[in-house]
Formats: sequence, structure tokens, C-alpha cells
Amino acid sequence: MFDPFNDFEQVGYLRNHYGEKDPKIVRQLEHTMFRAALDEALSYLAGKEVLHYEDFLGVHRILFEAFYPWAGQDRAITAPNCAVSKAGTMFCHPNHAQLAIEQGLRIGQNAEFMRQRPGEVMGFFAYGHPFLDGNGRTMLIVHNELCHRAGFSIDWHRTNKTDYLRALSAEIESPSRGFLDNYLFQFIDSTRDRNLWGESIIDIRGLDGQSIENSVDGDYTDIAVAQKYQSFEKNRGR
Repeated sequence: MFDPFNDFEQVGYLRNHYGEKDPKIVRQLEHTMFRAALDEALSYLAGKEVLHYEDFLGVHRILFEAFYPWAGQDRAITAPNCAVSKAGTMFCHPNHAQLAIEQGLRIGQNAEFMRQRPGEVMGFFAYGHPFLDGNGRTMLIVHNELCHRAGFSIDWHRTNKTDYLRALSAEIESPSRGFLDNYLFQFIDSTRDRNLWGESIIDIRGLDGQSIENSVDGDYTDIAVAQKYQSFEKNRGR
């Protein structure tokens, strides 16, 4: 069980408002509240002329504040010394999450770049991984907005979750080499009516949170953990 706060037995999974511990019930409640808040999150983004890091946090807050008391807070606040990975894929240090998301927003709001490198933009969002939970849904919604502003959409219904995650992991480990761009290019489509976004997003397979959980690799104050992540960062930037 993913337990970065080390208080699962006392207050449940990630200190959720209900103190719920059962993984199945946690995911059901989380996704129900995500669905209920989705339209508000989409409207929130549509009303922003320029997207900033605070807006990325704001989307997460809207989507998950009914379930998590820390919704909208990044790992620099919630777990500042905790090294987190998922299915063997490492994410950046909590103190660097904002920089990664800001880079994704910067290049993603360049319409020409976004049309050419949508996977690279998503890769920065995924590498930043700013939240303890709900990252995939948050970054998908923001990415969807950036695609729309650049004049296209991605038909996520035709993607395969296993293939997508494989390409995403490769993008995180070796950024700007086109791994995720090449995968997503197969599913580029025309823009879609905003009024249809909510229903379309909810219907995407695998968006119910029923996936591999994050794992805590240790504390950055542990020399072995710090060296492992330094090696990852070095290889990533080669």
C-alpha cells in the first residue's frame, strides 16, 4: 500500500476525508468524485488565457478536493523528502516538480511546438508527477486543453493503455527523443466541441484509477536512494 505519510492504519489511504482503507472502495469514491467535478475543471481551464503552474494545481484541487484534504498541493508540500516511482519508472525530486510542469506548459502553449511534439509535452507532465495521486487524470485534462488550443485533438479511445504507458516510460527516461510523440501521432484528430469533452473523457478506458499504484522508494536523505536518483537524472540528461 502506498503510504508516504506513514499513517495508513490511523487515517486511511492518503488521509482521505473518509478514512477509507479498502483499495477498491477508495478507487470507486475517488473516480465518482472526479466525474462529478470534471465539468468544473474543464470550465476552469477554458477561462484561463495563459496556463500557469497554479492552474495545473487548481485542476487537481477541483477534481479531488472532495476526497483528499491535500488536493492541489504538490509533493514539495505533501512529501518533500519522499522518492516516488511507479512500475519501475522514477519521477523527479519533489522540489523539481514545478520546473518540470512549467516546462511542459511553456512548450505546450506554443501551438506549433504542441502540434509537432505533443508527447514531449506530456512527458514533462508525467516526469513532474506533482501529486501523490490523480496525476494521470490531471495531466490528461490539461494536455487536452493544450491540444485544443493548438488546433487538434488526440483520440484517446483508440489508444492502448499498455502501449501508451510503455511509450510514456521511455519518454520520461529519455526525453525529447520522440518516443511518445511517435505513439500519439497515430491518434491525432480534428478539434472537438467543448460541450462533448466531459462525456468523452469519462469514457476513456483506464481512467478510473484502477492501475498500478505509486511506490515509495525511500527518503532522499538515504544515501543509497539519493545515489539511485542521481544516476537516473544523469542517464536521463545524457
